[in-house]
Order: sequence, then structure tokens, then C-alpha cells
Amino acid sequence: MASETLQTLLPPPPAEEAPTTTVAALTDDTLRNILHRLAPADLLRAALACHRWRRAAARCVTGAPPPLLGYFFHPADTPPPVHLPFSASRGRLHPAAFSPVDASSSSPRLSLDYLGGTKGFIIYDVYLGLVLLLPTSLPSGTLPRILVLDPASRRRALLPQPPRDALPGDRWRGRRHIVGAAVLSRAHPSRLCFDAVCLTVDDKHPRAWVASYRDGECSWRALPRDTGVTVAFDPYWFEGRCVHAAGDIYWHICHSGRLLKLDPATLSFSYLLAPSELGDSNKKFRIGETPEDGRLGMATVEDQEMQFWVRGEASGSDNGWFLRKRMNMRRVLDTIPGLPRDMMSRIISIWLSDIDAGRTGKLFIKTQGYGRYSFHMDTGKLERLATEDGKEYGHPIYAYYVAWAPAFLAPELEGDDY
Repeated sequence: MASETLQTLLPPPPAEEAPTTTVAALTDDTLRNILHRLAPADLLRAALACHRWRRAAARCVTGAPPPLLGYFFHPADTPPPVHLPFSASRGRLHPAAFSPVDASSSSPRLSLDYLGGTKGFIIYDVYLGLVLLLPTSLPSGTLPRILVLDPASRRRALLPQPPRDALPGDRWRGRRHIVGAAVLSRAHPSRLCFDAVCLTVDDKHPRAWVASYRDGECSWRALPRDTGVTVAFDPYWFEGRCVHAAGDIYWHICHSGRLLKLDPATLSFSYLLAPSELGDSNKKFRIGETPEDGRLGMATVEDQEMQFWVRGEASGSDNGWFLRKRMNMRRVLDTIPGLPRDMMSRIISIWLSDIDAGRTGKLFIKTQGYGRYSFHMDTGKLERLATEDGKEYGHPIYAYYVAWAPAFLAPELEGDDY
């Protein structure tokens, strides 16, 4: 009896704590099943956690192409229609913005704001997960400083100008025209190691300047002028922003039926003729890739007609091009609010600004005073491209792919988690 009374006075024994499971206790199969459910951007972040997570993430993406995350662009004020007096702020660009592929919570919302120091720079290229920017006003004769950002890893590099001895006896400085710059290659997707190329025209011949950035150090080399290619026109007509398509780099030339091509492997230049149906009639065209297989493509929306040409090697071609699609766009353009009905006003108010580098099958259409649009070549759907504060998407609109590959997610280097 006494023992029973004592037992009631004593505090109850502590309850056994439920065993806890940590992330480290997950099996490889369980971890891989979890990572497989993540959105591409979240999977990339998870792959950066440790070696084990990289190996698990690699098994989720082996054989898959790098995912399209969204688009970088500089928002722009909508200019007035062509029949109104032009204002001083026509087409004024604003700091770069990012638009994810969709507005769901799983889509990444990348930004360049956190990096700071982008004021006074505008985007000239987005390639291999890198964003390349140049000063808004390019210097005369002297190559500009190049700013390269990696939004996924939040790293940046401000490349110095080439030293004076990069080109001994440089006698072209006073007659040099700086066209622009582009990302040439990337040594490893997980590190900020890359090559960039700057294009100049030195006394009627193009020259490539290559900057190699490794481990925080930048080195420059100036290649000889490519005397096999002559720029017999004012180089002012080059469009400074390039297009990566089918493994090569292209620069459009205003009021011309050809483009300047750079082979990244040989760093040699050449001209590529547009179809005579476009070039000989001085139609505004854009180069890009076919959405289904990445072949070289070219498009125009002149005279209220969409044409899409594909590069091919066969008889019966037009300068090596074949017309794949042709579509009357009059009814599509009729849906744009306020757009003039007469043919001449439409011709001067509408032009193609780009083929979507995201390979979605869309064309980006620019209007003078009536907004920026995307047009799907298969469905015929026309969509307004505008920011939440009423600005339109500026030109160009850069597709951004995450820069991963299985070799990056599962490196040969083994070791403890870090």
C-alpha cells in the first residue's frame, strides 16, 4: 500500500522522444525522387549544396537540354505613333528586368539588381547562363570595359580594357569602329570562367579581340584583321547586339541583304546572304533557329506577310534558303488596338525584332507606338508583351537558359560534403 502511494507521488517517467530523421539519413533513391520533383531553378540550387546532391541531381537531368527559365530585357517607354511628333524620350530604356517562363511560384525570378554596378550598362548578349553588358555609350577607338554576370550563382566580373601592348604598333586606333561584344565560350558551367569576343572594324576589315577570364584574372589577345572580309559600307550600320544561331555568331546589318558571321571555332569572319526575295527587296529580316531542331532560320513580317526560311543544302534554293512557312497576317494585325488600317502606315509602323531564341516557335514583333508583341507561327496567337507598370519589352528580348550539364552536376572530383 505504501509503495502504491509513493508511486502516485512520483512524477511520471519522461515519454520517449520520437526519433528524428535528418536530410543526411535519406537514401540515394529517396533523395533523387525528391529532387526529381523540383523546378529547374530549384534543382540547380540543390545541386550546389554538396557533392552528393550534385550526383543525385545529375541523374535527374542526364540527357535533358538546359531548361529555359525566362527572358532578360530592358523595359522601354512606348514611343508615339509615327504620325505624331517624336519626343526626346522615344524608346528610352530602363534597367534590365527578368520575366520568368510562367508566373507560377515554381518559376525563378532572377534579377541583376543585387549585383549593383549595372547602372550605365546595357545588355549586349545572354549566352551559356551569362549576361554580358557594355557601357551605354561606347568609346571611340578604345575598347570598352565588359561587365559579365552570372545570375544563377550571383557572380560578376568587370573585365579591364585590353592593355596597349595587346596590339603592338596599333595604327588603327583613330579609325576603329567598335561594333559590340559577345560571350564566346564557357570553360565550366559551375565557375565564372569564360571567353568573350569584342568585334571591331579596323580600316574596312573586321577584327576579333578575345578576352579570357580565369580565376579572377583576365587576359586579352588581338587577332589579325580578317582581310578576306571587307566592310565597304559605314560600320555604323552594324547592329551591335549579336545573335547566336546554329553554332555561329551573327551581326545584322541595317539596309543590307547579308549578315556578318563569326565562326567561334576558327574565329574567322564571312558574309551570309539572305534569300534574294528578302535581301534584294530590302525587307527587314532576322536570323535565328528553327524551334524543332535548332537549324538556321530566317524570318520577316514585312508587307503584312510572315515568311520563315530554313537553311538547307539542295538544288532549287534561294541563296541556300528554302521557304518553309508563309502566312497573311492582315487579320492578326487587325487585332492590335489603334493600329492604322492603311497599308503604308502599317509598313512603317511594324517590323520583326527577333526570332525567339528560346525556340518556342514565336516571333517578337515591334510596333511604333502600339506596343511589343509575340506571335506564334503555328497557332497564330498574338500576345502583348508589357510589364506590370505599363512599359513594353525593349529590344532585344534575350532567352535565358540555366547553364548546367551533367558534367557540372556530377563532377569527377569526389570528397566530403561542403
